Amino acid sequence: MPTPRSARESPPRLSITDRHARAAVPAPLLVLAAIASVQIGAAIAKDLFATAGPSGTVLLRLGFAALVLALVARPSPRLPDRRAGLTVLAFGLVLAAMNLSFYEAIARIPLGVAVTVEFLGPLGVAVAGSRRWLDGLWVVLAGAGVAMLAGAGGAVSVSGVAFALVAGAGWAAYILTSQRVGRAFPGASGLALALAVATMALLPFGVVGGGLTLLDPRVLAIGFAVAMLSSAVPYSLELTALRRLPASAFGVLMSLEPAMAALAGFVVLGESLRVRQLAAIGCVSVASAGATLARRPQNRADLSPEISPAVSGSPLPRRRRFPRR
Repeated sequence: MPTPRSARESPPRLSITDRHARAAVPAPLLVLAAIASVQIGAAIAKDLFATAGPSGTVLLRLGFAALVLALVARPSPRLPDRRAGLTVLAFGLVLAAMNLSFYEAIARIPLGVAVTVEFLGPLGVAVAGSRRWLDGLWVVLAGAGVAMLAGAGGAVSVSGVAFALVAGAGWAAYILTSQRVGRAFPGASGLALALAVATMALLPFGVVGGGLTLLDPRVLAIGFAVAMLSSAVPYSLELTALRRLPASAFGVLMSLEPAMAALAGFVVLGESLRVRQLAAIGCVSVASAGATLARRPQNRADLSPEISPAVSGSPLPRRRRFPRR
C-alpha cells in the first residue's frame, strides 16, 4: 500500500555520479526497489516488536523520520495562520494513527495480508464518486479479495484485520489531508511539522510499549534503519523514477506492493501464506492496477513528478515515504 509526498517537495540533490548511475537503471526497477525497501523496512520493524513492541517501534520509526526531514526541509516554527496550524495538527494525528494501526496489524497478521487489507483505503479514494461500472468492478474484486482473507483462517485474526482496516482508513485520510497541507506550506515543511506532531502524539504510547529498551543502542540503530528503509531510500528512488515513468505505469507498479509485502514477510520473517491468501492478494493488486489505469490525469500538474502520486493519477499515493511505515 503504496504513498507518502504531501507537497511539491524539492528532491534531494544528487552528485553527477549518482545521477548518471540512476539514469542507467530502468525506471521500473527503481520503483520495484523502492517497494522492496519499504516492505523490508516493515519486516525488520516487525522483528523488533519482541523487544520494543509495536508502539515503541513506530515511535522510533517516525521520530527518526521526523528528525531527518527536519534537517532537510528546515521548517519555520511560525505558522502562516491558525487554519494552517489546525491542518498540520490534523495531518500529524492522522500520521500517528495510520502508522500505529499498521504496526499493530502486522503484529497480529502476516505482513502481506496487512498491506493487502490496508490497500482498500487508497483504492476507495481512487474510485470514490465514480459512476463507471468498471470502477465498481474493481471495488467488487478488492472486496472479494478481502473476503477471501477473512475466511482463510490460520494466521489471520479478526483484530489484525480490524487494525489493518483502520490503517487503510488512515491512508485515505492521509491522501485528503496531505493535499491541504501542501497548499498551506511550502516544500516539505508542512510534512516535517506534521511528523513532529505525530511523534509527540505517539510518545506516551511508545514509552509505555517500549520502556527503557528504546534507549538501547542496538534498538536505536535498528529503528534508524527502519526509518531509512521506509522513508529516505524509497522517497529518493520514487522521485527519480517518476521523472522518467508515466504516472499510470508508476501506479500499476505500486499495485505490486501487497505481493512484495508477502515476499518480504516470507524471506525476512518466515511468514508463509496459503494459496487462498495469495489469491486474495492477487485480487486486490489487480483491482488496484485496474483502478490506476482507469484514471485520467486532469491537468498538467497531474503529471508532475514532484507531486504525490495521489494527485498524479495513481490510487496508491506514497503517504509516505517520509510519513509512511
